Amino acid sequence: MNYKDNILETIGDTPLIRLNRIASDIPALVLAKVETFNPGHSIKDRMALKMIDDAEARGDLKKGGTIIECTSGNTGMGLALVACVRGYRCIFTTTDKQSKEKMDMLKAMGAEVIVCPTNVEAEDPRSYYAVARRLSEEIPNSFWCNQYDNLSNRQAHYESTGPEIWEQTDGKVTHLVVGVGTGGTVSGVAKYLKEKNPDIQIWGADTYGSVFKKYHETKIFDPKEIYPYITEGIGEDILPANVEFDLIDTFEKVTDKDAAIWSRRLAREEGLLLGYSAGSAMGALWQLRGKLKKEDVVVVIFHDHGSRYVGKIYNDDWMRERGFLDVELKIRDLISRKKDHRFISISAEESVRQAFNLMKSYDISQLPVMDGERVVGSITETQVLHFLLENPIQNSEKTVRDVMGKAFPSVNDDLPVSYLNRYINKEIPAVIVTDRSGTMHIVTQYDLIQNL
Repeated sequence: MNYKDNILETIGDTPLIRLNRIASDIPALVLAKVETFNPGHSIKDRMALKMIDDAEARGDLKKGGTIIECTSGNTGMGLALVACVRGYRCIFTTTDKQSKEKMDMLKAMGAEVIVCPTNVEAEDPRSYYAVARRLSEEIPNSFWCNQYDNLSNRQAHYESTGPEIWEQTDGKVTHLVVGVGTGGTVSGVAKYLKEKNPDIQIWGADTYGSVFKKYHETKIFDPKEIYPYITEGIGEDILPANVEFDLIDTFEKVTDKDAAIWSRRLAREEGLLLGYSAGSAMGALWQLRGKLKKEDVVVVIFHDHGSRYVGKIYNDDWMRERGFLDVELKIRDLISRKKDHRFISISAEESVRQAFNLMKSYDISQLPVMDGERVVGSITETQVLHFLLENPIQNSEKTVRDVMGKAFPSVNDDLPVSYLNRYINKEIPAVIVTDRSGTMHIVTQYDLIQNL
């Protein structure tokens, strides 16, 4: 029979997959090392297992003990897998910028999760580093993995990820592109590959708000480089012991927006639903593509799965709120955001006084005028007020038909919002929209202002 003794035996041996459509303008063979095939759906499974194996071998972690770690989520998932199989308790500290999906998954695996503020220095007692350190000092038989400075991290990739890439490319790899966070992946893989061929170029993807690129180029740790960023899993405001800067040839910064857009493109063009850092790595490769030749073989490491980011980079509203989504707003989007979807209208045979009362009751400034199911005209607050002020009180019972104007223009729900200036103006304050189900809606100047 062919089976694994436990889930930990499925870690590693992830596939190398050619990128086609998204890499069509890159003058090289681009291969993705897709680490989502690990059981915890990220590359961190490799180093999580190695850190615990080494801790057990040293006697730092004993039966029934507690694993403590500061994690953005993926290392926590790997450690939780080990804890499930070997019977450990897990306590993880994380930052408030991490996706809710990551935290929920850690809890589903039985871990305790403590959320700490992002925008504090590492030595601040509230930081997720400091809280993890304090807990490890207070809880007996506990082990703080400290993936940033625990060299078992990079050793895991020296022993597994690096050899896999070398063997899968038959030794033809010329460039490695990978996001840099704790530094374990880039340093472990780089060490192995450069021992095989020192000419292999190692490109690290960094993010704006991280110290890595400037430190690599100047050997100066500049606090001015540190500021909040959204990208998860890469960049740091510290210098982890796992980062061997001498093994990295180039750091390339990628914006939060570009990383998110590249991640979405990987999903749509390659069928690879990946995490935020995958977009950073792909963005760095694209920005550096001018350095590549046709005969080059580039391996890009994609760290984790997109399921951790469905509420963020794969959510249109989240992307749009941050100005990341360069997709034009459609009329249907305005309609979906309206709190009140009622189509309030008035019959042509109702009185002008009734139109006034209806506008007052619903706090609206215009009404479509109906004759049965058909829109035959429109009446506005200005028309009603002028009529009531200029006519004796008894004439206020005149019908809407007597004073109504032309019907508001009708438009399709897939019309781009930018096209509304062709319809809405000083004289025409609204349009009528019929959606795909046949339901009528009114979109007004006010709706437009509220959503833009």
